[in-house]
Amino acid sequence: MARDNQSGDYPTPIIDRHSKPGTVVRLTVLAIVLVGAAIAFVYLEGRVNTNLGLGLLGMLAMIGIFYLVSTVIGFVQIMPRGGGDILSRIFIDGHPEGTVVTDNKGRVVYANRTYADLIGANSPADVLSIEAIMSNDNQAAEAVYRLTNQIREGKEGQEEFRLLKGLGGNSPGAEGPRWYRLRARPLDIGDAGEQLHAWQLSDITAEREDQEKFFRELQHAIDYLDHAPAGFMSTGQNGAIVYINATLADWIGLDLTQFTPGSIALNDLIAGEGMALIESVEAAPGLDRTATLDLDMLRRDGKSMPVRLVHRVSAPRDGAPGESRTIVLLRGGESSGPSEAAAEMRFTRFFNNTPMAIASVDGGGKIVRTNAPFLKMFSGAVSRDDLEKGARFETVVHEADRKLFASALEAASEGQGDIAPVDTRHAADEERFFRFYVTAVIDDGDSKETAIVYAVETTEQKALEAQMAETQKMNAVGTLAGGIAHDFNNVLTAILLSADHLLLSLRPSDSAFADLMEIKRNANRAAVLVRQLLAFSRKQTMRPTVLSMTDVIGDLRMLVDRLTGTHVKLDIGYGKDLWPVKTDLGQFEQVIINLAVNARDAMPDGGTIKLSTANVESSEVAALNNRGMEVGDYVMIAIEDEGTGIAPDLLDKIFEPFFTTKDVGKGTGLGLSMVYGIIKQSGGYIYPESEVGKGSIFRIYLPRHVETEEEAAPEAAADKPAASGGANGSGGQKEPTDLTGSATVLLVEDEEAVRRGGKRMLETRGYTVHEAGSGVEALDVIKELEGDVDIVVSDVVMPEMDGPTLLRELRKEYPDMKFIFVSGYAEDAFAKNLPENAQFGFLPKPFSLKQLATAVKEVIDS
Repeated sequence: MARDNQSGDYPTPIIDRHSKPGTVVRLTVLAIVLVGAAIAFVYLEGRVNTNLGLGLLGMLAMIGIFYLVSTVIGFVQIMPRGGGDILSRIFIDGHPEGTVVTDNKGRVVYANRTYADLIGANSPADVLSIEAIMSNDNQAAEAVYRLTNQIREGKEGQEEFRLLKGLGGNSPGAEGPRWYRLRARPLDIGDAGEQLHAWQLSDITAEREDQEKFFRELQHAIDYLDHAPAGFMSTGQNGAIVYINATLADWIGLDLTQFTPGSIALNDLIAGEGMALIESVEAAPGLDRTATLDLDMLRRDGKSMPVRLVHRVSAPRDGAPGESRTIVLLRGGESSGPSEAAAEMRFTRFFNNTPMAIASVDGGGKIVRTNAPFLKMFSGAVSRDDLEKGARFETVVHEADRKLFASALEAASEGQGDIAPVDTRHAADEERFFRFYVTAVIDDGDSKETAIVYAVETTEQKALEAQMAETQKMNAVGTLAGGIAHDFNNVLTAILLSADHLLLSLRPSDSAFADLMEIKRNANRAAVLVRQLLAFSRKQTMRPTVLSMTDVIGDLRMLVDRLTGTHVKLDIGYGKDLWPVKTDLGQFEQVIINLAVNARDAMPDGGTIKLSTANVESSEVAALNNRGMEVGDYVMIAIEDEGTGIAPDLLDKIFEPFFTTKDVGKGTGLGLSMVYGIIKQSGGYIYPESEVGKGSIFRIYLPRHVETEEEAAPEAAADKPAASGGANGSGGQKEPTDLTGSATVLLVEDEEAVRRGGKRMLETRGYTVHEAGSGVEALDVIKELEGDVDIVVSDVVMPEMDGPTLLRELRKEYPDMKFIFVSGYAEDAFAKNLPENAQFGFLPKPFSLKQLATAVKEVIDS
């Protein structure tokens, strides 16, 4: 802006009603008055003796003093801001924005020359306030109104508006529409707390035109990109698509009006294992990366289309992956004809979409080419950068198997056709297993490829094989344990019956009586070990009933608390609304007690045992990742300790019979075997977890019991006659007091000692007893007796004909003949071989004389 001609130094304001009189003039007048007063006083002091003269001199001095004080006050008001005031005025007066200051009543207090030029004012009389100038335009008046309210609230503000005609009147450039920016702020000054309004007005028409030009050019660019003959998309760091052009949207069948940035991920548009190729393009820090990829994209209708991607990944920042920009070129399909390019494209699609990982290698073992599944399968061992740098195939083979793979590769280079597959583990993850099939490349051309390697992951297969081997081992050990237990039961039964027979002829005062009682006591102890073996083999006798785990654990709390001792705290957490389960109450109590005692022994210095229960719905089972667990509803019981823990190499052996980590003499090694068998026999699962030094946790899952209509209906007492069994006697009926009888009994047992002892014991009770060593012999005896037998007591496992077969044969001619099975195995182990609704009694081995007599008496009386 040109300087004001009158000042010569800087532009002067067109209006400045707050300017002060010149300080220099005031000081000059003051000096004249004071000098005059002093001269008059000195000259006239000796000549004037009258009071009038002295009064005039005093009055003159007082006027000088008064003038002095007023001048000094004015000077003090001006001086502190003197230098800054001049600079501020120079800045404001020459500011390129029009500046006007108004008071509370809207009167103009100050306006610089730029403001006058903007509004076309030629003299101070032409200068109007902002409110007056903008009152003729609604948009501008509203903007001024809003700014005025902000000023009154002590705030600053800014508005932009467009006027159909410029403010400069007839000045050049004022004919057409103009854009203006108006700023406003409150201005406080010290005079009586007066508040002024400062306004700054500027013409931004040129700036707006530049912006509109830029937006038009940008819109043209976007329009061109949208309708370019190639697809384009932009992806954020998280893989979400933030931009997709109209061409690509049309190709994949996407309605752009329904698309919002981030609503679709890149992997939603890539078919097969193509994402492995895209993810293999990794940028290095400070360096972008571009790759050309041939793969299939997915249309929104699920169909695939072959494309070529020019994929560029930005350099990562702050450890996060960079954004990507991708050009998509649509490649011809089958309609392209039998050209070489079309054939190559079809092969590439097949190569990258096959479910098998494939790589070709040269004679030196370097990887020549890979497909998408290969990059995905071995992402932790080899990258795209490694492949471009000539990575060797052995980098994906476990170190222990590299020599074996090198031999297979050498055989391929020699052209051999039958090369044994190589089983190995992942080079970066030993928990994953693979099988490599190496095939020689027979090519007379200049191909660098020596062999094609097909890789198949066998991790799940290995896991299944290990699970199968473990299951077979446990079943084999269980069968062995069950057989041993069966033979032991026969021996123990003979010992107990013989001891009972001898005790009948002795008095407690006899010297041999105590020895016989010791024999019987130790035989019963041995019977407990046999029951543990049978529990592991899942052939023990169980009486399952519907139970609530809350009640079971609540009843056991005091007993467990006593067993674990005072230095171990028992913390029980009951789950809400637990489902019922069906298992043997006594056996399951043994499970809890055994696990609690083991937890106590694992904490010699004390600690806390946590026992908790919870429902596990079928939808949660898959997330548990428990091997072999079928989907269903379960009740979970967990026992956790803070003990020494179990080493990982021992964790898989803890359920094997006779395996123990305790010192010699402190454990039989059958406790956890019994726990395992009881849980399995109840249809449940048990999974241990342990960390050395931190403790162990055993989780038991029992299937939820859903009551059937038959269970809901009351059962008749005679549906299935109960026989005596176990140590508690009657199996549900009141134990008879009179154990004598006169019935005819057929005792069928292949073990002579058991058969002889049982015969002798029943005869002492008044029964007539006939013997048979097998089922066939029993049929002959009954035939000789012409069916005159009241009850048959038979072993289950016998040569020639077993007990269930004998029962079926007898029912054909004697449907009402009463029958008792005697076995060391569980009733469920042989009941499935019996006719439907077959009625029989059951007596588990080993048994005493009293138990045998009680069982016979109960069945006969029923």
